Amino acid sequence: MATVSLLNVSVRNNPAPFDAPYEFEITFECLEPLQKDLEWKLTYVGSATSSEHDQELDSLLVGPIPVGVNKFVFEADPPKTARIPATEVIGVTVILLTCSYDDREFVRVGYYVNNEYTDEALAQDPPAKPVIEKVRRSILAEKPRVTRFNIKWDSEESAPAEFPPEQPDVDAQEDDGTAYGAEEEEEEEEGEDETEVAEGEGAAKAKTEDTEMEGADNTHGKEEDEESDAGSEDIGEESEEDDDEDDEEEGEGEGEGDEAADHEMDTDEPAKSEHDQSTTQHPPDVMVH
Repeated sequence: MATVSLLNVSVRNNPAPFDAPYEFEITFECLEPLQKDLEWKLTYVGSATSSEHDQELDSLLVGPIPVGVNKFVFEADPPKTARIPATEVIGVTVILLTCSYDDREFVRVGYYVNNEYTDEALAQDPPAKPVIEKVRRSILAEKPRVTRFNIKWDSEESAPAEFPPEQPDVDAQEDDGTAYGAEEEEEEEEGEDETEVAEGEGAAKAKTEDTEMEGADNTHGKEEDEESDAGSEDIGEESEEDDDEDDEEEGEGEGEGDEAADHEMDTDEPAKSEHDQSTTQHPPDVMVH
């Protein structure tokens, strides 16, 4: 925690003419005795594009600082218009209220300031050379921008931690890049050896599998050819036998048909009917394989 904490800043004369002094009522708290004074400064930002137009309006040393809550009024002179670009007198700018201890800034309060003409005619048609007597400043006191910094006060214990920390033995240690590079090279070499071994084993395995598959394919093809030939012979033999039997049956059928025809010619109708019934009831036998 900071030894000095800013509690409140109040702008006493606001709004005010451009050439009127600035007045701030400042309240702060001190937690422990300080060996040196506090330095307060008020800075006017003359240009938004360059810091060379910034003006330190006033500075004030406050001390010795008693422990507890303290309050005082800080007055500062207005800026010198000769150091401000003529085109940037009218408009919005910034003022900075800062406090330092032993040349170390620990708090900064920024305010927006609007400079404008009180005369409507000048506001509508501003002259090339500003009329300072007709210009009024308005500080946006309700919305300050406060920035705090950690600094070293009187004791070493109050100093903020350094980053990165000191490492006096770092130069004597081996370079991490060299070690990491060696490890990566070893890993790459091991990976290459493993890859070569794996490729050799894979090639041998593939060759063995090809040989086995080749033998299996030939054997299987030979068996299929034998089975195919055997099947063809059986089917051919059965077909020839079936054809012979069919021929014999057809011959028998034809003979019976001739006899039946002769019989029909020699006999009357009743005999023909009996013969038709016997033929219908007893068809020729057919062998099915």
